[in-house]
Amino acid sequence: MELAVDFANNFLILLDAMAIYILIGLLIAGILKQLVPDDFVIKHLGKGSISSVLKATLFGIPLPVCSCSVIPLAQSLRKEGASKGAVQSFLISTPITGVDSILATFSFFGLIFTIFRVVSSVIIAIIVGLVQNFVEKENPAEIKDTTVVESCCSNSSCSTPSNSVNTKKKFSFKNAFSYAYVTLFIDMVKPLFIGLLLGAIFTTFTPKEYASMLFENQILTYFVILLFAMPLYVCATASLPIAAAFILQGMSGGAAFIFLTAGPATSAITMSVVYKTLGKSSLIVYVSTIAILSFVFAFIYDFLFGDINIINFTNDMEHSSLFSQIASFIMLALMSYYLIKPWLYRKSNKTSTTSKKDFSKMTFTKEK
Repeated sequence: MELAVDFANNFLILLDAMAIYILIGLLIAGILKQLVPDDFVIKHLGKGSISSVLKATLFGIPLPVCSCSVIPLAQSLRKEGASKGAVQSFLISTPITGVDSILATFSFFGLIFTIFRVVSSVIIAIIVGLVQNFVEKENPAEIKDTTVVESCCSNSSCSTPSNSVNTKKKFSFKNAFSYAYVTLFIDMVKPLFIGLLLGAIFTTFTPKEYASMLFENQILTYFVILLFAMPLYVCATASLPIAAAFILQGMSGGAAFIFLTAGPATSAITMSVVYKTLGKSSLIVYVSTIAILSFVFAFIYDFLFGDINIINFTNDMEHSSLFSQIASFIMLALMSYYLIKPWLYRKSNKTSTTSKKDFSKMTFTKEK
């Protein structure tokens, strides 16, 4: 019983730390979605090997795209003639440096870690793209038309932009709210909930002395976290409570950086898309460059800021503000609604189908 109470308390602490920042970040993303035309990136993405990488990285920073819909969008960039390096840079910078992810990172780890994460992620995205274009020089005319081969989107609102559609639109707060708290939230709700659960489980049930032994060897920790994070599908925001739980148990900020970089950028889904869309050699460049640079920046962070306590939230619900508690309640309500809704919909459809079959059977029997 005591462990259950501790688990619930740790879950709420992690939720409380990020709720208000996620809600604000999603709203800003929704507003940006109304201001930025759907085909903005495709129209402005340069075809040069260097300029395309830089533009793809910079355009990906403020773009209001969730971790799921970035995949078909990146594929549409390739379809329009973007270089392989530009596509890879876009896949890295867009989900990691989204406005919701940046604000949520600040809520957990403070200003220094947030700035370091954003700047280093941008550098990693640029270097990966440049290395890719250097390793595989290609003629834009030879780029074959590609189709969307895989996506983790669970709703119809995750779509790729089309140049054939007039993208001019009037600003609407209703549409901004809908995109923020329906489209984006639906895409992140499952990984976010799983991330909160895993963070609470690790904080509650892992003895601190064993965790400290696990994180005692810095380089070994880097390797373990990298191997754990790479195949794991966890979006940039949902990975934060897990990283926070690791740090509370004694893991270094540099190792947390590896988890927060490798997790969103190299999930099994993303690697599959890179392989099918760009090829085997591109996947090798993508994964190996991210792994090496994650190690380098992790070491730099621990060397420069290793002595700083980066945990930026209170470990006690009693000291949280009224606003954060209200935001936590709203987040919990939204998560519960979007997690339960598909189950109720399937149950309703199953009941409806059963009723139709019974009615057809009754009609057939009567006619016979």
